[in-house]
Amino acid sequence: MNIPFTTSQFFGIIENYNEAVFPTQILLVLLGFGCLFLLHSSFRLRDRLTGTYLGFLWIWMGAAYHLAFFTRINPAAYLFGALFIIQGLLFLYETWIRKSPQFRMECSATAYTGYFFLWFGLVIYPVLTYFIESTRHTTIVMGLPCPTTILTFGLLLIAGKTLPKYLLIIPFLWALVGTTAAFKFGVIPDYMLILAAVITVILRFIKKRQKEAGVGEQTIDYKSST
Repeated sequence: MNIPFTTSQFFGIIENYNEAVFPTQILLVLLGFGCLFLLHSSFRLRDRLTGTYLGFLWIWMGAAYHLAFFTRINPAAYLFGALFIIQGLLFLYETWIRKSPQFRMECSATAYTGYFFLWFGLVIYPVLTYFIESTRHTTIVMGLPCPTTILTFGLLLIAGKTLPKYLLIIPFLWALVGTTAAFKFGVIPDYMLILAAVITVILRFIKKRQKEAGVGEQTIDYKSST
């Protein structure tokens, strides 16, 4: 894959973005921790708030990162921006119109794997990039495509069996693009992208087969446990 920009240009865009939108990054991270709290709650708006957060993140990445900044060095960012905005709208559609995603923690390997991806995207990824780049200005945090996509895979694994599978398509395609770029730019945490993508697709397929076979997974009843 021919990448039409250099490593310094890429991190220059990250720096410009971080400076322009600060302190929005902090807000997006705090909202992410709010979603973690909701996963362990019985709050009746849990599913809608979590789905809305996902939708907002993808629309934000499409407009505020790809279209506003990444297009300066990569014409393909116009396509990426459009796809990310579409993905965000699909999350909002499924959340508010079809009411299909149900985000709750379960006693299962699938949910625990998703939980790990959630923490990786929200905390571990930015911490690693901070130490790799040694500056906060080029630290890649929530609201930028790669850590946010990893977090998305985490939530899609935690989501119930009614999750529409087409919601995986655009995140999976971005995982392929992001992993390819990781080879050139040496952003080591980006290798988690393709791992999260493949594991999510496999585990969601297994979950679908369990649903068809009538096999359920044990669910934690947080309300009764409190």
